[in-house]
Amino acid sequence: MLQFGLSDSSHHDSQGENMKKTFSFVLGSALIMGFCAAAAIAGETQITYNDLPAAVQKTAQRESQGATVWRYSKEVENGKVEYEVEMTAGGKSRDISINPSGKVVEIEQQVSLNTVPVAAMTAIRKEAAGASIRKVEEVRANAEIAYEAQILSNGKRQEIRVHADGSAAPERN
Repeated sequence: MLQFGLSDSSHHDSQGENMKKTFSFVLGSALIMGFCAAAAIAGETQITYNDLPAAVQKTAQRESQGATVWRYSKEVENGKVEYEVEMTAGGKSRDISINPSGKVVEIEQQVSLNTVPVAAMTAIRKEAAGASIRKVEEVRANAEIAYEAQILSNGKRQEIRVHADGSAAPERN
């Protein structure tokens, strides 16, 4: 009986150690996943209007007239800094990316589906393959126009970006 008791006691200690190891593994995994998620969005930081450089403030004021601004952010990607002003105007979303000198580098404007060129809408529907199209934005950058559809497929949000002729449009660099 005494050996059984010792064995049982060491068995409990072993179970306790296993539980500690399992908990440590789960906690460590959760932290790693959290750091990975943070790293994926670490380039973008929400800021206030007062945090914008003066030239960006001037452009933001001009571009947001008559709109409701709901977010300012600073994004650093590949060493380039851009500021984004997110707003709603006329019931549709509008996002403007501005470089530090105050130049508008991209405008994303939500559009009605019936205003999207037929070739672009056909390509979006084909690529979406039956997924729910949440909204489409006209994206203007570097004198080019693309259409970006936000879709919901199997519970995951995805984007499809095409030119007016329906050909694939890469993300802006």
